[in-house]
Amino acid sequence: MAAEEDRLAKAFENKVIFLTGGTGFMGKIFIERLLRDTEVAKIYLLVRPKRGKTPRQRVTEIFNDPLFDLLKEKISIETILSKTDVINGNCEELDVGISEEDRQFIIENITQIFHFAATIRFDEAMKKAVLMNTRGSREMLKLARQCKKLELYGHMSTAYCHLHVQFLLEQPYDPPADPNEIIKMIENMSDEEIENQSKGILEKLNLPNTYAFTKSLAEALVVEARNKHKLPVLIFRPSIILATWRDPIPGYVDNFNGPIGLMLAVGKGVARSMYCDQKSYGDFVPVDIAINALFISVWNFYTYKNEDHFIIHFTSSNEIRLTWEDMAILGKETIQNDYPFNQILWYPNITMTQYRWLHSIRAFLFHWIPAYVVDFLLQMLGYQQFMKKAALRVDKAVEVLEYYANNQWDFDASIQCLFKSRLTPYEENKYKVNARGISIRQVFSESALGLRRYVDKTPDSMIPAAFRLLKIMNIVDKVTKLVVYGSLFYWLYTLILALAGGANIPITILKLLFCLFAILI
Repeated sequence: MAAEEDRLAKAFENKVIFLTGGTGFMGKIFIERLLRDTEVAKIYLLVRPKRGKTPRQRVTEIFNDPLFDLLKEKISIETILSKTDVINGNCEELDVGISEEDRQFIIENITQIFHFAATIRFDEAMKKAVLMNTRGSREMLKLARQCKKLELYGHMSTAYCHLHVQFLLEQPYDPPADPNEIIKMIENMSDEEIENQSKGILEKLNLPNTYAFTKSLAEALVVEARNKHKLPVLIFRPSIILATWRDPIPGYVDNFNGPIGLMLAVGKGVARSMYCDQKSYGDFVPVDIAINALFISVWNFYTYKNEDHFIIHFTSSNEIRLTWEDMAILGKETIQNDYPFNQILWYPNITMTQYRWLHSIRAFLFHWIPAYVVDFLLQMLGYQQFMKKAALRVDKAVEVLEYYANNQWDFDASIQCLFKSRLTPYEENKYKVNARGISIRQVFSESALGLRRYVDKTPDSMIPAAFRLLKIMNIVDKVTKLVVYGSLFYWLYTLILALAGGANIPITILKLLFCLFAILI
């Protein structure tokens, strides 16, 4: 039987690609897929030195990641290295920090550019976010306009970059400010002046963080380059990125960002409260499904050449809608029943509330008091303290998610659906972007296992020990609750007697407050 034709892979055949953000989460998945499934001619990666390692060392090391094991079963590491090369640079710098020799090489040889590089921290400092996300995009576009053989410029945006729009269409939107003016302002102000004004700028524009602000500005620059300079552009808008669903391995993740970090914090017993509208839902996409959508989009670009379809949403809520409450339940079930974490501080559980004051009380009780107690004990025993720092990271992680967990957005997916409808059954299975056959419970389970393996760096052989510790912490949790609620009932009983017998009023009021407090938590 003849092999099925993969038309999507041919969109990258013999192409010379220049990729930024190749050492990041999505970048690595994209590289792996290109090398495993296409006959790409060469991939050039823009990489900066980091932690005393040269760009070439950094790229060589990423191929030691388990993510690339399946690829290395197909082709040798020598072939992988021959198909990839490094261009020294930095998207935070003017001209993306590349040499004149490298610039000329790119101008003469590159056929596709994919700009993934960005700082994705929601609470990033304004200066770094503007230089990386906005000015970096401008500098990449300037370079792209000079490329003599350029066929496609792919820009990785986000579905959450126009937060004033409750139902986002696959079309351009006006930016919240003039991107070039913002860049100029940042370049001409001191760090102190920038930070003093950044909060006021965001509040004036009604934006929650520098990430949404700078990504919307960057997208406007790409649209301008398309309209004014006729640059062949695709803009990809993925929603919140999760671990891999299946390709090349299930549950792969390499960072603490967003819901992934929250899941780890809950699993460790560190995060126990969240200010959240439990009934609202977020939009989440496994990273490999987002890359599949990119492949489909690029193939459509070459095949159908419809210039109006240049912004594509990589979203899932038109097929799967999970409330934050559903996700909390699934996360707890997964951690408690499938893959608990080692070195947990308390039995994994998280409560959600729409009342900020109640969340603040719970955070004080369950995040900060345990942190100070544990650090005090560690100090007494002569060990390094770490819990206060961990509690601070958890509070920041929960805080940056609050805006998204207490607001609701919906996303049009008409172009995405049109592109999907053009696939053969073989391509639809290989480049899966629909929800058919996907078990959400399994996705959560494999994400927990991936967190253990690739982020927490814990071997699978320690899973039985994790279950034993979980049972112990479950008993500790139940005994603690029994003591608290036993005291509650006892004090309620004595309170009733005190009120009936006219006992000491101040003590009676304290008991009443304790009872109300215990009920709340």
